[in-house]
Amino acid sequence: MKQYLNLVEDILKNGEKRDDRTNTGTISKFGVQTRYDLREGFPLLTTKKVFFKAVVHEMLWFIKGDTNIKYLVENGVKIWNEWPFEIYKNSKDYQNETIEAFVEKIKNDSDFAKKYGDLGPVYGKQWRNFEGKDQFKWVLNEIKTNPNSRRLIVSSWNPKEVESMALPPCHSLYQFYVSKDGYLDLQLYQRSGDTFLGVPFNIASYSLLLTLVSLECNLKPRYFIHTIGDAHIYLNHLDQINIQLKREPKKLPTLKVNFDKKSIFDISYEDIVLEDYQSHPVLKGVVAV
Repeated sequence: MKQYLNLVEDILKNGEKRDDRTNTGTISKFGVQTRYDLREGFPLLTTKKVFFKAVVHEMLWFIKGDTNIKYLVENGVKIWNEWPFEIYKNSKDYQNETIEAFVEKIKNDSDFAKKYGDLGPVYGKQWRNFEGKDQFKWVLNEIKTNPNSRRLIVSSWNPKEVESMALPPCHSLYQFYVSKDGYLDLQLYQRSGDTFLGVPFNIASYSLLLTLVSLECNLKPRYFIHTIGDAHIYLNHLDQINIQLKREPKKLPTLKVNFDKKSIFDISYEDIVLEDYQSHPVLKGVVAV
């Protein structure tokens, strides 16, 4: 994963200090691109441990078209909890609960989860019901029947609904490319990338999506191309970033998926196995909300 470390160095060297929505402050560079070859191994960051369970459950959640965090919290995935909690804190029902108490209510009270666990029309809604169109099913069919198309695109950015979302989509659009020799590539355009916390997760997430779609369409996964608009490092993550730069990347793991007699819509968490993942220790950082 030298590509990721090179990206970090580029932002630190060529970025500018900027204020931001969260009042945390960033070093930011606009318009960066990295390329990961899945034939060399699955691109899960090794200079810190990445919680791959969360990567898998979130992607399956997107594919299902779900927008409520209840599925995630039931499976021990916390990555979306802060945003609905912030909304809940501004409601008349808030009684000074901690975020941990809020998550327990989401997990155990279906009515509460229905009211306060939904994020609005975020990724899953747009992938599976964008103004009535199932973009994801459509693009799968196009890859199978019209592989030379330059329109193999799924958009999560819906201007009509973006203000109703708890968090407007950071990874806003992705496009597939089918090669003549049976490979499938995926390029993601990400409008905003938290380079320490979010970007390693996004790399793994869309590499997983590329793998699953390749299996669905009887192709071989090749390049994940990651294009980011505002690529930034929050100022309160600089210590962790500098620790990573001193660490030597390890060999990439291997991803195995049980796809026997299944479609992409049948895949469960248990079907996806990461083998030989070796990494440096966890590095924690506070998410800017």
